[in-house]
Amino acid sequence: MRIRTLTRPEGSAAAPEAKNTAAVRPQDTHARRSSRPSRRFRPNGGPGRFALFAAPGLLAYLALVLVPIGMTAGYSLTNKNPFNPPTRWVGLSNLTSLFSDDDFLKALQNTVVITVIVTLVTNAGGLAIALLLDRRGWLYNALRSVFFVPVVLSAVVVSVIWQAILVDDGLLNSMLRQLGVSHPPGWLSDPSLALYTVSWVIAWQGLGFCVVIYLAGLQGIPQELHEAAAIDGCGPMMRFRHVTWPMLAPAVTINTVMSLIGGFKAYDQIQVLTNGGPGPGTTSTLAFQVIQTAFNGNHVGYASAMAVAMLILVATVSVIALGWLQKREVSA
Repeated sequence: MRIRTLTRPEGSAAAPEAKNTAAVRPQDTHARRSSRPSRRFRPNGGPGRFALFAAPGLLAYLALVLVPIGMTAGYSLTNKNPFNPPTRWVGLSNLTSLFSDDDFLKALQNTVVITVIVTLVTNAGGLAIALLLDRRGWLYNALRSVFFVPVVLSAVVVSVIWQAILVDDGLLNSMLRQLGVSHPPGWLSDPSLALYTVSWVIAWQGLGFCVVIYLAGLQGIPQELHEAAAIDGCGPMMRFRHVTWPMLAPAVTINTVMSLIGGFKAYDQIQVLTNGGPGPGTTSTLAFQVIQTAFNGNHVGYASAMAVAMLILVATVSVIALGWLQKREVSA
């Protein structure tokens, strides 16, 4: 058998194409590539456009936050009283006087108690409710909305509602009398109960925020971890301790810091529910004392010193708590 080899004629059309391809020089290829438009990202406008978009927010932050803080710090170094001029420079004497002011120390003590109660109740209660609501179904979705409603309400509205419930002849005491309690507690009129009652109201309003954060953390835990722990023989408590709790470290950080800040700046509930009473300074907080000193006593300089001390205290506690909780996140 003969095997014929097929050869392409020299005059065919493919021959010039091969020659042209072979004749392309590296310089021509580089020139063609360089002539194409670059696909690299080039920001339009550069820093100027970024500054243009950021300017409104920065100006608002400067006018509403930084400038008032600077003015308050300046007033704290004077004896400013709008109804008793002239204003004189007193230096740090206002700040040093706070350590011997019984009203300020009592307000500081009340603030610490409220902050501790609010932080513990909102975190413990929020985590427990989040674990119960971490289910699928329309009922659980509706309950999530119900628990979050107090967060979006005004603190004044919440305080007015609870005042109608907790006053001596309010709804709660009326129900207790019907149940046979002849002398129900004075939730807002008893000096030994008023501070804890106000703390409960503040914690109740902030509970929904913690529930939402913990729910987000629970839903972000991979289901495979729970399944692997169950296969290894871990019960519900062991799975919570070794899987759920470590994975919730970021949520614990957020809720703890926000609860601390919320407890330290409590004012609206105090003003509506007790007005600092019953009795002298029974439920007075730092924020309440600042407002009373500045607007009722007209001692703007001294009230500014209180505000500066409050700012330093809140910032210090928040930084310490944030640093400790972030270390826990890493170790978890």
